[in-house]
Amino acid sequence: MIIASLLLLMFVLPILFPGRIGREVKTLANKRLEGELNFKEADLSFFHHFPSLTLTVSDFSLKGSAPYAKQNLVFSKEVSFGINLTSLIFKGEVEIDEIFISNADISIKVNEKGEANYNVYVSEDKESKKDESSASLQLERIVIEHSRLVYDDKSADILIDAKGFNYNGKGDLHEAIFELETDADIASFDLTLEGEEYLKNKTVNAELLTQINTNSLAFVFEQNNLIVNKLPIDFKGKMNFLKSGYDIDISVKSEKSNLHDFFTALPPHYVKWLEKTEIKGKTDFLLTFKGVYNVAENKKPDLSFNMKVRDGFVSYQEAAIPASNIYLNFDTKLPALNMDNLYVKVDSLFFNLGKDYLSGIAEVKGMVTPDINAKIKSQLDLGKLHRAVGIQNMSFKGILKADIKANGKFDQKAHLFPVTKGNLVLQNAAIKTDYYPSPIENINLTASVLNKTGKYNDLAVSVKPGRFDFEGKPIFIDASLVNFDDVTYDVKAKGELDLGRIYKVFSRKDLDVKGYVKADLSLQGRQSDAVSGNYNKLNNKGTLLLRDIRTTSEYFPKPFVIQEGLFSFNQNDMDFKDFRATYGQSDFRMNGKMQNVINFVMSDNAVLRGEFAVDSDYINVDEFMAFSAVDSTAVVSAADETPKKEVEGSGVVVIPSNFDFNLTARAKKVSFEGLSIDNLNGALAMKNGTIQLKNTRFTMIDSPFDMNASYSALTTQKAVFDYQIKAKDFDVKKAYNEIKMFRDMASAAESAEGIVSVDYKIGGHLDGNMMPIYPSLVGGGTLSVKDVQMKGFKLFNVVSKKTNHDAIKDPKLSQIDIKTTVKNNIMTIERFKFKVAGFRPRIEGQVSLDGKLNLKMRLGLPPFGIIGIPIKVTGTQEDPKIKIGKNTEDLEEKEYEGVVNDTVVVRR
Repeated sequence: MIIASLLLLMFVLPILFPGRIGREVKTLANKRLEGELNFKEADLSFFHHFPSLTLTVSDFSLKGSAPYAKQNLVFSKEVSFGINLTSLIFKGEVEIDEIFISNADISIKVNEKGEANYNVYVSEDKESKKDESSASLQLERIVIEHSRLVYDDKSADILIDAKGFNYNGKGDLHEAIFELETDADIASFDLTLEGEEYLKNKTVNAELLTQINTNSLAFVFEQNNLIVNKLPIDFKGKMNFLKSGYDIDISVKSEKSNLHDFFTALPPHYVKWLEKTEIKGKTDFLLTFKGVYNVAENKKPDLSFNMKVRDGFVSYQEAAIPASNIYLNFDTKLPALNMDNLYVKVDSLFFNLGKDYLSGIAEVKGMVTPDINAKIKSQLDLGKLHRAVGIQNMSFKGILKADIKANGKFDQKAHLFPVTKGNLVLQNAAIKTDYYPSPIENINLTASVLNKTGKYNDLAVSVKPGRFDFEGKPIFIDASLVNFDDVTYDVKAKGELDLGRIYKVFSRKDLDVKGYVKADLSLQGRQSDAVSGNYNKLNNKGTLLLRDIRTTSEYFPKPFVIQEGLFSFNQNDMDFKDFRATYGQSDFRMNGKMQNVINFVMSDNAVLRGEFAVDSDYINVDEFMAFSAVDSTAVVSAADETPKKEVEGSGVVVIPSNFDFNLTARAKKVSFEGLSIDNLNGALAMKNGTIQLKNTRFTMIDSPFDMNASYSALTTQKAVFDYQIKAKDFDVKKAYNEIKMFRDMASAAESAEGIVSVDYKIGGHLDGNMMPIYPSLVGGGTLSVKDVQMKGFKLFNVVSKKTNHDAIKDPKLSQIDIKTTVKNNIMTIERFKFKVAGFRPRIEGQVSLDGKLNLKMRLGLPPFGIIGIPIKVTGTQEDPKIKIGKNTEDLEEKEYEGVVNDTVVVRR
């Protein structure tokens, strides 16, 4: 009878309550969820998740919270809401206590600002006091089956992709603080951190006990046992989500695990190697991550990792001599995720390879000026090591003997070097990769490092002798360097090397670097003798031939390509002969000499001197910008009404301060900021970070120009210049159309056609786009009008209309010298006169570089101009205001004071 009643109830309840339950669930969803919710058909039944009574909907979708309100947080083919039978029958209330999600795509997203898409649930305190339904959410179970979970956190640069995700969670989920018991398994788990793939296609099984505080979105991981592939992991800690980030304190550890199981959890490129490798031994590891991650406040947690290996054994493809007795104590700390404070300690590392061995300890504190304590000793047959370990894509052989001890601080600026005694011997060695068919072979060298006091002046390094063969050609090197405060050097190098081919030995086939070097050098002497000019004590000689070499510099964004160049060494000089190079679109041919080369190479403060003759068919100055890859269109100008932070643009051209060069330069064509310059000839001096052009001549806008200039960079985003130019009889219309500075400083030329000359000197500051900062400009000169027709010039047209004298509209001007000075964003025009159609106008006054006018005119009437009309002109060049009268107010000056704390300072 009881069974029959239950069966009857299973059929009757879905018939009696379907409409009501559906309405109540929908009302509850609208009340508790801020995200948009949609689904298709709804079905009330005991049979979807027996014995639970469930309301099942198909094609369920829930949108995320802002800023992801248009993207799905959850999409599922089927979602079922479990209904509590006791509350339904005896209280008449619809109480949801279970949720079943099947075949779902769950996409959790967090942007760079820490804004997440999962904040869709409205808590109790946000509800209306008037309850519109008798439905309630009293969750005690969540089940997710055959689903995919993606967690994409851009603020922490973490991407998790879990496929075949199954989850069963139990607890009093309706409480503000509850404990959640979880069983979960993932068929394929991927983890990517900062673009690096750490886990790929790993299986995960987990039994978790988590305390959750829904009011503050805080998690306490009390007891969490995971298995990643075969590696057991204990996961504990807590995590609180903050407004802009999170507060975390977690530990991940594994104790007395099999070393083989540890490798099953490593990144994917180890998988194929592991299939062919026998691994034994035990390992412990502990990873902790503790602190606040806050993007806005630039806070980051501390990361630490500790690992131990005992009785390790590795044998690749059943190697005859395996690596055995592997012993490791490894500890590293990264406070605030700051690499400058990295601490690494290898308390001990040891393994045997038959009778061969490697033993070492190492401790490094810091990265900028690290404290180093290291001891390494080895006797290894590299061929046996390769066969035992099976390093992929590479093979090597030879005998390696090492005995190195180092203890102390490395600080280049303070000239400190660890107390060191080290010897390294490599005999009959070879290395070959899958990327190139030929090996580097017959590698033989004996190297030593000795420093007894920890000072630069006690450091001695030697390589005696050194040799390797590549593509059948031998390379020899023999070097000795003593006292790095005043280096005594003895270096010999001889051989030919194709850099393109040797690069392919170590690189992927899709990358290409070319270069050929042929050396026959003997360099012997002391740095101080090179500095003081005691060249008779030096013995530097030989040649170095370069072909198709790519060289890079911190000062320039593109590489120089040396197509061909022969360098000849003679004492402290290096001669250039038939040196040909390109930089982007630019080409150079050079002959000359460099001096102080040895001192320059061995010292950070030495100055490299040189004299060259340079020829070029084309130079594109824009390509030399320090940061040309940076996109910026902002320009700091006088038009800015308020002081603003100086905007970083492409970057100014930076001249190395330790170059002292004199060049005679000839270029057929030069391009700069849209300007086209032809047949440039001049002398260039480069010294102390400054370039000076002397008596430089060129053709621009089909007219000859003479120029003197100086330029230096103050920072990578700011430069100072001084510029003097003379040009005779050029086309004013072309100058206006093609030269931006001419447009800015002679804006009246927009309405002019004809011939003018200029003799002008001006200087000031350039911004990060190599554009002038107008309030900084100071200078003056003369613009000579030879024969110019003014057309549509608003100033003359408005004066003509106001005075009813059409004769001065579109006047033709000739033989006028207009003298001006520039300072504080104001161009001051000295009084000048001219004749037009019997009238004798006289003009003087001010024009601001952002277009404002303050001019005084006198329109002398025919026949002799004795009687005149006084006119004052204000407004702007686009909209001049003309009035009869004499009195005007000076334009507001903008005094430039440079940059203080990255802010452009303009005083008014």
